[in-house]
Amino acid sequence: MTDEKIHIMKKLTILFVMAFCSLLLKAESKITRAELLARVDYMYENIDGNSIGANNGFKGRYIFFRLDGNITEGLSFAYRQRINKPTSIQSLFDATDFLNLTYTKGPWSVSAGKQIMAIGGYEYDRAPFDLYYCSEFWYNIACFQLGVSGSYAFAEGKDKLTLQITESPFRRGSLNPTNDDIYAYNLMWSGSHDWFKAIYSVNVMEYMPGKFIGYLALGNRFEAGDLAFEFDFMNKGTNGKNLLFDDISFIGHLDWAVNDAINVFVKASYDRNNSVAEDLCVAAGTSVYRVGAGVEYFPLKENKNLRLHLNCCYSDGQSPAANSTRPKQTILDAGLTWKLDFLNIKRK
Repeated sequence: MTDEKIHIMKKLTILFVMAFCSLLLKAESKITRAELLARVDYMYENIDGNSIGANNGFKGRYIFFRLDGNITEGLSFAYRQRINKPTSIQSLFDATDFLNLTYTKGPWSVSAGKQIMAIGGYEYDRAPFDLYYCSEFWYNIACFQLGVSGSYAFAEGKDKLTLQITESPFRRGSLNPTNDDIYAYNLMWSGSHDWFKAIYSVNVMEYMPGKFIGYLALGNRFEAGDLAFEFDFMNKGTNGKNLLFDDISFIGHLDWAVNDAINVFVKASYDRNNSVAEDLCVAAGTSVYRVGAGVEYFPLKENKNLRLHLNCCYSDGQSPAANSTRPKQTILDAGLTWKLDFLNIKRK
């Protein structure tokens, strides 16, 4: 497929989305969210004092279009498109984070389409435009996959169990370059109880047909006044010899809401994989940590649709060449994020 044909297909996709939105507006459906979000950063990176020129300068990080709504009673949809994400020749769907329908009846709900994989942890749960630097696991997990899921809410909606089956995030990995017919099986509990919140999961994912890697992901969030602390732990393994503590990740994140306009944060992560060669997110031989801090400023009094940020992080340890987190790596990041809410545009 030529570049010209890909460009034409992208235009047709945008026209289709616009037509879909128009039909929703004319029907009895209700749009609950229609947003365009963009983030632009200035980045400076050096490794052991040597500037990495290709990674420095102004970067257009994200452009997202988000549309949510209700088609009829009990039936809703969610859609998020990355406008600036490269797509493959085979599928323009690659740039779609999620596009799914959900039917809800009482405490039960079922969903089908492209979804966020049900993996525990708060770093993983945050939207990418709200993250400035991450664990090695986060950089390499293909978290948006086609699948189906079912959920049950209990304890007056404070707890929810989700069972999900999706395509495996490793279906196009180095161990499995050609076979797409492999899957992931995910069970997740999410809870919200006053000062304590949690996102826990057990995941079993094929990395080759009939061969599996297991995840235990425990995300914990503690809130006290203006402070919020998140602590994630993840353990991965494939058999009895490496099932516990051979391949792990820790992430800690502390937020302090100084006032309505300023938020200060400190974050640290540690990824270690001693010998699990089947882990395609954190390579075997990795033992790397990252620490950093930053500040967010929201200048608008009426909402948080405009945000400025400044942060710096440093990483070190043992890291194979393919990893994103490098030894003696320093990254300085300053940027601007803004959101256009189409449902609240004021007209004169």
